[in-house]
Amino acid sequence: MNRKITLKTNNDIYSIYIEPNSIIKNLNRVISANKKIVFLIDKKVFFIFKKIKNYKKLNYILINCSEKIKSFDNYATVSEKVLSFNIDRDTNIIAIGGGTLGDLSGFIASTILRGVNLTLFPTTLLSQVDSSIGGKNGINSKSGKNLIGTFYQPKSVFIDPEVLSSLTKREILSGYAEIIKHALINDKKFFNWLDKNSKSIINLDNKYLSEAIYKSILIKKKYVLSDEKEKLKSIHSRAILNFGHTFGHALESFYKYSTKLTHGEAICIGMIIAGTLSYKLKYLSLKDLEKIKIHFKSNKLPLYDNKIYDNKIFQIIEKDKKNSNGKINFVLLQSIGSSFLSKNLSLKKIKRILK
Repeated sequence: MNRKITLKTNNDIYSIYIEPNSIIKNLNRVISANKKIVFLIDKKVFFIFKKIKNYKKLNYILINCSEKIKSFDNYATVSEKVLSFNIDRDTNIIAIGGGTLGDLSGFIASTILRGVNLTLFPTTLLSQVDSSIGGKNGINSKSGKNLIGTFYQPKSVFIDPEVLSSLTKREILSGYAEIIKHALINDKKFFNWLDKNSKSIINLDNKYLSEAIYKSILIKKKYVLSDEKEKLKSIHSRAILNFGHTFGHALESFYKYSTKLTHGEAICIGMIIAGTLSYKLKYLSLKDLEKIKIHFKSNKLPLYDNKIYDNKIFQIIEKDKKNSNGKINFVLLQSIGSSFLSKNLSLKKIKRILK
């Protein structure tokens, strides 16, 4: 079943299309509708791009994608290559790849010529349910992940679940972690549905996979619209979407964005820590915490890393851009499907409770 979701912010309106077996058709549609295009393509999915007729005549840049491409040096290198195609402000940058490419492409599109058009073709489950939605983009610094960036909405997002068949099981699980996150923060019924159908989703059964992607995006849309630029002024602040990310991002930074942990694996560990903290602060019941852990275990999602309480982890958290006035803005659970942003937790208190 094909789906269309419209996302209208204060300054932008665009559509997100979920359509199996559609990527070539939609790429050709975008090509015919735009006079000036530069493609940024993850080398791993270049085989898709090569299916376009006369693809060699198009302006494209191949990028060997990983979290490490989100650097100042790479931003400068790719931006110079884009500029070499004599672009103007009507140019459309089209990103075909996963979340790291989307983050980099969005940052380039938002800053080059002070802003050009951006179209996303996310090709990983993680990017389809999370990073391609909502306009967050950026690069990493030595101080932490995504500390340099902008909010910049794309013109369109085209999601084809069929392209996920080229991914490893580990990559699928990394994306599934964000689907679980959306259910935990906002929708108990969705969590229960995932509890019954997770194996079908992870095995890429198109019926269940498309529905999981659709429901995930609807939840993310809700938070994006209530607080597009994460100003923390609403109980439905976009910051709620960072559930599990405080410790998760710190772990990724600690391991220098290596293959030791995928983004989803780090976020899973972060979600368990946030759930444990919620329980110890008497917000979340032990029954719900155990239910979450059982779901993670049954789907081979990690619950722990032996470096999680290393002092370096807490030093990284201290520099988190979501903090203010010496307090950690930490997303906690009241129950499965109900979350809130705690603004009065100190790092010292978190350490004491968890240790």
